[in-house]
Amino acid sequence: MPTRRNVELGLLIFVVAILTIYAAVVEGNAVGEVTGDFWVQPAMVAILFGAAHMAIRFLAPYADPVILPGVALINGIGVGFLRRLDYANSKLPAADRADFSVFAGFGFRQLGWTAVAVVGAVALLIIVRDHRSLSRYPYVFGLAGIVLVLIPAVLPAKYSAIHGAKLWIILPGFTIQPGEFAKIFLLVFFAVYLVRKREVLGLAGPRFLGLEFPRPRDLGPVVAVWLMSLMVLVFEKDLGTSLMYFGLFIVTLYVATERASWLIIGLTFFLGGVFLAYFLGKSVGGPFLNFSERATTWLDPFGDADDKGYQLVQSLFGLGTGGLTGTGPGAGQPTKVPEVWTDFIFSGLGEEIGLFGLTALLVTYLLLVERGLRSAINVRDLFGKVFAGGLSFTLGLQVFVIVGGISQLIPLTGQTTPFLSAGGSSLVANWLLIGLLLRISDAARRPAVGNSASGGSAPGGGGGAPVQIKEMPTEVVR
Repeated sequence: MPTRRNVELGLLIFVVAILTIYAAVVEGNAVGEVTGDFWVQPAMVAILFGAAHMAIRFLAPYADPVILPGVALINGIGVGFLRRLDYANSKLPAADRADFSVFAGFGFRQLGWTAVAVVGAVALLIIVRDHRSLSRYPYVFGLAGIVLVLIPAVLPAKYSAIHGAKLWIILPGFTIQPGEFAKIFLLVFFAVYLVRKREVLGLAGPRFLGLEFPRPRDLGPVVAVWLMSLMVLVFEKDLGTSLMYFGLFIVTLYVATERASWLIIGLTFFLGGVFLAYFLGKSVGGPFLNFSERATTWLDPFGDADDKGYQLVQSLFGLGTGGLTGTGPGAGQPTKVPEVWTDFIFSGLGEEIGLFGLTALLVTYLLLVERGLRSAINVRDLFGKVFAGGLSFTLGLQVFVIVGGISQLIPLTGQTTPFLSAGGSSLVANWLLIGLLLRISDAARRPAVGNSASGGSAPGGGGGAPVQIKEMPTEVVR
């Protein structure tokens, strides 16, 4: 069976060509000329992803050939746009901006973090040779995830809060967002737990509108995760992170049990909690005040356009200015949007590449999610199915909460756009997520050789009895 690695290589060459052209156009518009070193950063990106491709050839030869090129395109565009912001923020006179070093600024820093992230993903492929080995330690992963979630909440605001959201660990000259790594740890725990409890959680209860709902006594895990997500919303003051944790649990629960009623229950719980937090913020204040203020700004950003609504208003103006085709890479004014290099990078890009360009980026994200879900369908063990489905949904949900925030679909969140925004924590964590998807897709596409290759059972967790994970043969969809 072909490994499709040459397909991956061909797609990577196409991606590098796009990134090189993008870098040349950015320089031409931003500084008025195309310098002789415009190609340096795209070449560095090409070397990084070429090395990742070679590592995959040896470590995961049957992995999906579309995942790496898709991530490379988004990550490369992010590096190129941050380089464009370096030109705009440069203190050099306009005539001298062409001399701005390729080894300085946000663009080069992001390139460095990309190197760290790619090395981390390759190291993960070396360490995790079988995704089922993660199911041996569910409680270790679960405890680590909870600790990482709680650290910013218990720290004083000066060590954890940026723009009101307590999501970081702030060190001198350095910040870490532990929640980015917590989502992966928690997802391992959720996947193992739901595989074990699948039959119990799938038992039929009362019927309503043609749907079978679970028995009331089986709602305990949902209530527990719901309360945890509300604590994140209240004490860390961020809707996006709260939605992330609760959403990935509900979706993995749906994947494990195949009951749509869990999605309805989860949505009802979450919306109820959000409305409760909003009205308590309006009437009581205290820890609920920050969220109610964000919700008020979301409902009417132009009512306070010079203060709390300024960021969102500028984002909407930037998207509107871009129109269908944009002003052109390097030809807009993205620096008018606050935090354009992190939370609002999608808005800054939208001004320059327009709706068509943003749609292409969103389709690339959608393609990554689709390939992840395809791996979940084709992998032969239930833990792999639930885990890959959760990883894919996590990626899609991250994009939804940030794009929804900057376009006024939902209140603003503290999430970063995966692979696009500046920042090391998000980039490294999401590359680790991609490494896990590559490992699972390799197992899904690898030809089965008897029961040993498909792995009829996987180890259990926490020193208990092994968890039996059924082999589920399927026709591999290429």
